Amino acid sequence: MSNDMKIRLFTLPNMLTLANLLSGCAAIIFTLEYHAYETAFWLIIAAAVFDFFDGFVARLLNQQSPLGVQLDSLADDVTFGLAPAVVMYDIYVHSTSYYGLGPEVMEWLKYVVLIIAAFSVLRLAKFNIDTTQSTEFEGLPTPANALMLMSLAVLADAGKVVLYQECILVIAIVASLLLISPIRMFALKFKGFGLKGNELRYGFIVAALALIILVPAYSVLAIIVLYIALSTLRWLFTRRRA
Repeated sequence: MSNDMKIRLFTLPNMLTLANLLSGCAAIIFTLEYHAYETAFWLIIAAAVFDFFDGFVARLLNQQSPLGVQLDSLADDVTFGLAPAVVMYDIYVHSTSYYGLGPEVMEWLKYVVLIIAAFSVLRLAKFNIDTTQSTEFEGLPTPANALMLMSLAVLADAGKVVLYQECILVIAIVASLLLISPIRMFALKFKGFGLKGNELRYGFIVAALALIILVPAYSVLAIIVLYIALSTLRWLFTRRRA
């Protein structure tokens, strides 16, 4: 193999991608061993930061490569797919049934939450081959889905929300369907810094800041729900006009 065809493994962007992966792995360990959902949540936040900067640094240093693309998807599979699935599984195991269904039934149903991991892989694979998602997304991005589920776990652990086993199953199914839905969701990629063409993005940022100030404990969950709602309304309006 010639020198210009050698695959470079240990580039700075790849190291950032691996930091993303290791953060996801650590979140899984802290969940299963210590049920430390808040620690797992912050590890996923850290992973999202690494996930953002690996692509940014790759473009900045002109180190984009097919290997980096594959690494990014594999890391995201673990961090934003498997980790939130494990967290919801752990929450389910330590919750109770609202309707008092038989323990045998609820014991088997706990495996349903693992579809979060499966649908996250489908979402990431589709993104890799879909050329229409350069300026917006089709379906809920996996990092947003992961943060939504992780924040729910933190709130439940703190007693700020109550999650019965049936609720967890519904949340897992709805979140999984959102991942592969046809809903076009806006990306925070600005077309310059002017207001024209960026009205929705600026409005969303202002609303997000307001939520952080007004309801800090619920802000992550509220911001992602707002993002889903705004994207859905925009998508429906666009389809109606078309």
